[in-house]
Amino acid sequence: MTDRVIIDTDTATDDTLGILLAVLSDRADVEALTIGAGNVDFDRQVENAKYTLQLADAAEEIPVYEGARTPLVKDHDHATDVHGEGGLGPDLVPDTDVPSAEEFAPAFIADAAREHPGEITLVCLAPLTNLALALQREPDLGDLLADVVVMGGNVHTPGNITPAAEFNFWADPDAAKIVLGELDVTLVDWGLTLRDGTLDGAAEEQILDAAEDSRFAAFYETVFQSDPDAEGTGPDRKETLQPDALAAAVAIAPELVEERGSYAVDVDEREGLTRGYTVVDTNGVTDRQAHTDVIESVDANSFRQLLVDMLVADDPGRSFR
Repeated sequence: MTDRVIIDTDTATDDTLGILLAVLSDRADVEALTIGAGNVDFDRQVENAKYTLQLADAAEEIPVYEGARTPLVKDHDHATDVHGEGGLGPDLVPDTDVPSAEEFAPAFIADAAREHPGEITLVCLAPLTNLALALQREPDLGDLLADVVVMGGNVHTPGNITPAAEFNFWADPDAAKIVLGELDVTLVDWGLTLRDGTLDGAAEEQILDAAEDSRFAAFYETVFQSDPDAEGTGPDRKETLQPDALAAAVAIAPELVEERGSYAVDVDEREGLTRGYTVVDTNGVTDRQAHTDVIESVDANSFRQLLVDMLVADDPGRSFR
């Protein structure tokens, strides 16, 4: 059986691998992509999403819905230092002629959940603005969705945008606080990515060796090419971090999960040094309900092989047959 999936994304480099993983998998029926404010300029994110679908020969079947262009309350900075000004590295700036769907993304999410109760998994790779707005439109959204897989937060680990916070939760902490407070969420955090969500040098070598024969490997080579001026991405790098692909993998291949725990999780929405900080009650010292499913360990080797199979052989399901 395949799962109905909606991917909410601020499409930049690692988002594209998460999108491709779900679109190319025979385990997921991707209903739509929804776009929210995040990594780079909003219109670039829209074009990046459409280009990724075109690469997978899916742009005619999978619509792209435009959503929130700003966070709920606060301003945020883009992550162009990580993804490039346009989001897909220094050289690729797609300009598709694919039209966007007409409905506002949060309204589409709410409508789709009502139309298919219990069937849709929402995979959130962006700040959670669209989901918070969908909750305003449909307060019973949590009962209507099959699962909500969120890439965000930093569970007992330093952040990647500030010492206290991961980018998605920092970019819209008000939305993250609402979503984690009201919904049962499967959380794939930044710390899990650092431990289990990387493509190491050996895996990257396989991918780059296939770039002449595989369009997906060639795409990887283009968007993840080394930038000698960017810290941690120069010629001596030993791995690329793949948080969004990891979240997509957890959604479509849950057997990858080795350890998980249910905890009460909150987000500091206040402006200041701890904006976006992920508060996780792992010791149960509060009386808050423990309804966030925190993924604590994933089979890193199998995840890595899943991505290699997708990028080299155009077949992300090969590892699981």
